[in-house]
Amino acid sequence: MFERHQHVLTFIEERLTEPLTVSRIAAESGLSPFHFSRLFTAVHGRSVMAYVRWRRLVQAARRLRQRPAPALAELAFDCGFESQQAFTRAFKRVLGVTPGRFRRIAVIPLPSSGETLMSHAAVLVAETSARLRQLEGLRRRPAFRVAGLAGRFDADTRPAIPGLWDQLVTRLPLPGQVGWETYGVCFGLDADKGFEYMAGAEIGPDAPAPEGLQVREVPAQTYAVFRLTITGADLHPQMAAANMQIWGERLKAAGLEPSGGPDLEVYPGDFDQRRAGDAVEFWIPVRA
Repeated sequence: MFERHQHVLTFIEERLTEPLTVSRIAAESGLSPFHFSRLFTAVHGRSVMAYVRWRRLVQAARRLRQRPAPALAELAFDCGFESQQAFTRAFKRVLGVTPGRFRRIAVIPLPSSGETLMSHAAVLVAETSARLRQLEGLRRRPAFRVAGLAGRFDADTRPAIPGLWDQLVTRLPLPGQVGWETYGVCFGLDADKGFEYMAGAEIGPDAPAPEGLQVREVPAQTYAVFRLTITGADLHPQMAAANMQIWGERLKAAGLEPSGGPDLEVYPGDFDQRRAGDAVEFWIPVRA
């Protein structure tokens, strides 16, 4: 998995000045655009096109150190920005200073291409792999309704997701709730706009929407189910590593093709993220 992914990073790095799309990069990986996008986001914490923009900005910073330095308008165009102002805002967000100030400060280090991050990801996946197993068979589940708190997230805003859960648990059980499980539901992954995530619980088909919460319907789907036994340490790195393993290896090894529907994190009613031995399940919709 990591050798193939490193090849994709090299492919991107060598073509930063060329037009790049998710489909073109995914084709280099041998995966579908949807499957590749899920894997890339799980590994890097950002979408593939956000990663491309980041690397273009780093390349622009290197060019700013040349003598003579290129014009900012030229760099903005080469990085795919419609205006110099948009380029300047993005540059400051990534490098911490404006392009003009960066030109005058030669000591600011530039980020690497991601090799260190990839090595760390490999360690996380190796540690998690033994605690992640696929349950036998596929599960067909009819459509159901989830009520909860939702938002659209990307690499910069995903640390806010635990805040949804902090708010939700104070409301449980919800009026009309079915069962005791809670769900993390990922809707509508978009290569450029991130993904929509809901922390919620199932409610009955006729239950009114609880005040202040959103209600979404999860369609009838066939799922492959993976169960992760946690260690009691920080949950989020374990979840990220499990996603890397599922989307990078397990689905393909099992001959399964994701359908592109919303996928689920399923937490038992008595789940405690600080208790070693508890388990969370990943329900991945696949084509039967």
